[in-house]
Amino acid sequence: MELTISGVGVRLGGRWVVDGVDATPPAGALTGLLGPNGAGKTTLLRLVAGLLPPDAGAVLVPAAPGSSERTSSDRTSSDRSSSDGAPGARRTPVHTLDRRLRARRVALLEQESSATVPLTVREVVALGRIPYRSLWGTDPDDDAVLRALRAASAAHLVDRTWSTLSGGERQRVHVARALAQEPELLLLDEPTNHLDVSAQLALLAFVRDLGVTTVAALHDLNLAAAFCAHVLVLADGRLVAAGPPADVLTPPLLREVYGVDADVLVHPRTGRPVIALTGRA
Repeated sequence: MELTISGVGVRLGGRWVVDGVDATPPAGALTGLLGPNGAGKTTLLRLVAGLLPPDAGAVLVPAAPGSSERTSSDRTSSDRSSSDGAPGARRTPVHTLDRRLRARRVALLEQESSATVPLTVREVVALGRIPYRSLWGTDPDDDAVLRALRAASAAHLVDRTWSTLSGGERQRVHVARALAQEPELLLLDEPTNHLDVSAQLALLAFVRDLGVTTVAALHDLNLAAAFCAHVLVLADGRLVAAGPPADVLTPPLLREVYGVDADVLVHPRTGRPVIALTGRA
């Protein structure tokens, strides 16, 4: 999916939490959303997911083929730009999409809550299939849940009770639930929380290779540098840098945004950046 974040902003509690962000994450690739605590990462993800209506700008996605998602008065010049290289392809603000249609196209994995639910793993992942169910509650794709669990390396958990899972196991099941929506746009908020090092590497490699446009809020800069094709760096709700990790994650930027001194090295095997923190600036 071609995603355009066009001057988007939102006020919460009387202040701009996200302020005038312009970005175009590359289609079919993993984009890392970076920044210190309070930078606006989670709020921006919710704007991109269409869960928050913006107070300024818009998050634009390709209109579904043959759809009439908006009235003509909603259209802007940006909407008439191409989403796939075809002249005149329509774009639509994601928050104006019908909720059911939006849930088929966009999946958001939010940070895990501590709630305990009396469900099995199969039932939790099946929640991702709600947008596809008929009025009689049937799912036209009975195998979608198992496919999603296999993709997230969680098929062995299918009959476990949710409350018996570890934090890392729950995170895998959450990813499977998002994948069960079969989204064109996947949004992940701190997806590596509760995972050990091996599981972090496996999850991000899997997401990177999905071929689905993905934006993931990450705190670990080295994971972002290792797996992301593109990064967006926020500070105080504003976008301060965007581009390939090697171009963006420089010592001056890390000093400015995070207040730390660092050396940026080159990984001897992958050629990707490696950030060696040396202390507070």
